Amino acid sequence: MNSSLVAYDDSDSEAETGKPKDATSSDVNLANSATSANKSCGGLHMISESKIQPMECMGSSKKNTFHQDVFLQHPQANKNILTTEHLKTLQPATWKMDSSNHNQSMSSLLKPKILSGNESFSQKRSSEDSDATVPGLRPYVPKRLRQEKNPVLHEAEDCGGNPRCATQLAAGGDRMSIETSEYIMPYIGCKYGETEIPKSLVFQMSEHSSPVNAVWWCPVQKWSHMLLSASMDKTFKVWDAVDRGCCLKTYSCHTGAVRAVQWSPCGKHALSGGFDSMLHLTDIETGTQIFSSISKFRISTLKFHPLDPNIFICGGFSPEVKAWDIRTSKVIKVYKATVQQTLDIMFLPGGKEFLTSTDAVSQDSADRTIIAWDFHTAAKISNQIFHERYTCPTLTAHPKESVFVAQTNGNYMALFSSLRPYRINKKKRYEGHKVEGFAVGCEFSPDGMLLATGSSEGKLFFYNYHTARIVRTLSAHRQACMSATFHPVLHSLLATCDWSGEIKIWQ
Repeated sequence: MNSSLVAYDDSDSEAETGKPKDATSSDVNLANSATSANKSCGGLHMISESKIQPMECMGSSKKNTFHQDVFLQHPQANKNILTTEHLKTLQPATWKMDSSNHNQSMSSLLKPKILSGNESFSQKRSSEDSDATVPGLRPYVPKRLRQEKNPVLHEAEDCGGNPRCATQLAAGGDRMSIETSEYIMPYIGCKYGETEIPKSLVFQMSEHSSPVNAVWWCPVQKWSHMLLSASMDKTFKVWDAVDRGCCLKTYSCHTGAVRAVQWSPCGKHALSGGFDSMLHLTDIETGTQIFSSISKFRISTLKFHPLDPNIFICGGFSPEVKAWDIRTSKVIKVYKATVQQTLDIMFLPGGKEFLTSTDAVSQDSADRTIIAWDFHTAAKISNQIFHERYTCPTLTAHPKESVFVAQTNGNYMALFSSLRPYRINKKKRYEGHKVEGFAVGCEFSPDGMLLATGSSEGKLFFYNYHTARIVRTLSAHRQACMSATFHPVLHSLLATCDWSGEIKIWQ
């Protein structure tokens, strides 16, 4: 058997018991103060410095800008002084004076009413102040007001009106609000530029107590500041890896090591599988399980179907690979092979076929090391794809061309066609890094020009896709670098993780 089985024995580390942190502070940034803060902090260019504390700069500018705007815009302000009577005129329905914390009351009450320029204050009539309605008729309440009064209704609409989801959201006591990063905002909807190789360290996060198996950026552009990590310490975490470099929430729904985790296509849920044989689909805001089920084997890999977000495939320490339907919590397909373990799964474009890499290696050839399957019929398409005597711990597809790369335990990456009969390209071999039994991940940059991979030595390697030559080597970690993933929006940002439990963000 391959040495990778030894490297992934179940961890005895205890799950973290710390309380999860909120994603953002309770205050809402003003439009003009956010602009002022962004200018004073340098906006997104702040990430290029290795020692950055953007939140301190933003925090100081919030207070100063807010009070200055209040003094300038209030028509009745005399000598920059706001009296109790003035504040009562601004918030007649909700004003409550708190002499012990005057500034906080001003901040929470006046923010929604501040206007830009020299405009005067105005306030729309609420439904409570309207005249008596005709009996039998219901007054119209705008959707925005309905969502403000009942946030659960808003979440239910986002979930497609699923009452089960709305009930779970309402029951969740400890919520993590999701907001768009102001660093990413200017890049949303823009064409991805040419990928730049990172040079400096931006954040180093070490809250995992055991090896981190993989990290993934959120696939939704406006929330792509969030990073998802799976660890052998029986937890997975969501991080703010762009603005603050801190953990937003820790999820401890597994009793064994979490080997695989994936974002849902909507960006609000995380699918996880572990050595406790459990599968969980977790709402990242509330921490509640939308879907939970148990498989009959320890899980080492899982993937969502590219066209149907309700279906996923999982594999692990079993000759079977199973396809699940989240709506029914049942297995809909079983794919059987004469192997002991499935190492990785990769869907081919269109979702009609997928590949699995296994631990099956014979003495003279490695037939069944990579198997192509028909998703609908569960039939094998080919098991004679890779004939060298090495297992392939990870697979990754090119974002623009019909090819994929397999990481091998022979200390190189092999290039294959993703079209039948999935021939190997013998002219290109990406070699120079070491794997040595670790499930080291590899990934193409979004523009397809670079191929990044970790190594058992802790180094990070960047290969030119066309020439297969090493472009740059970065000493990223002290222990084995397990994963490297490019940011989907910011073309110079990269996240890595290692066997010691560290996560690093590079630019």
